[in-house]
Amino acid sequence: MIYAPLFIIAAALLWAIDGIVLRPSLYGLSVPLVVFIEHFFAFLIMLPFFIRQRKELKELGKADWLAFFWVALFGGALGTMFIVKALFYVHHVNLSIVVLIQKLQPVFALTLASLLLKEKLPKKFFFWAVTAIIAAYFVTFKDFLPDFNTGEKTIFAALFALGAAFSWGSSTVFSKRALQKVSFKMGTYLRFGLASLIMIVITAAFGGFSRISEITIKQFLIFIIIIFSSGGLAMFLYYYGLKKVKASVSAICELAFPLSAVVLEFLIRGNMLSWSQWLGAVILFVAIYQVSIQPAASN
Repeated sequence: MIYAPLFIIAAALLWAIDGIVLRPSLYGLSVPLVVFIEHFFAFLIMLPFFIRQRKELKELGKADWLAFFWVALFGGALGTMFIVKALFYVHHVNLSIVVLIQKLQPVFALTLASLLLKEKLPKKFFFWAVTAIIAAYFVTFKDFLPDFNTGEKTIFAALFALGAAFSWGSSTVFSKRALQKVSFKMGTYLRFGLASLIMIVITAAFGGFSRISEITIKQFLIFIIIIFSSGGLAMFLYYYGLKKVKASVSAICELAFPLSAVVLEFLIRGNMLSWSQWLGAVILFVAIYQVSIQPAASN
């Protein structure tokens, strides 16, 4: 399906809005608590639909459940905590370091897609995939260089960003594996449901529940917006697209996130793009389009 990559790109746009516009308002809250709330309450909304489609669960074997558990643990719980912690470390000021994850995530995803899913890709794919990763670097870093002015916090932010890169890169591959026997809707329900169970344990272990009273009315409203946009809605869009394309194609389409993030930085905070970022943006658009029309992009 030629339009399937557009759903993944739309999800990436919502994730960029989350990181630039929404999540800064949650700064100061317990990271496990933030991740628990956005997963748990999203699943509560999905629960009636999950119950209605529960017959699909009969199709799942042990390997399928393990794939979903990996997705929930790394893509939902750990990956989200890593990126939130990275953003909090730099207080959403040094976007360059955090968005760095998008340069490394496809490396993990493409490698695992080849090893685990045995995805065979045409030579042109690798050319445009590498081009997209390089272009995404140009888009993110003004005049080609990251800003390391935040001191040692930058180092910790980069490490957490690297953890998120592996978590989300591997999650792309295991999500593709997990969706083989169920609909994209059930895949979304299971991801949020299992991640909620994992986050209950993690949040309790780190004493996050004792800090619920710190949540302000404004932050509560932000959680609601996240749940209905970059949370549940974005994942529905993402899984719909992923169901119809290869994991390797999805990994490249997700590079729309750094492009969207940099544009939002300009529109909201007035940070003007440099000539190198504009050049990277044009090349990234072309590369993503070329990847999406490769013959191997559909199942």
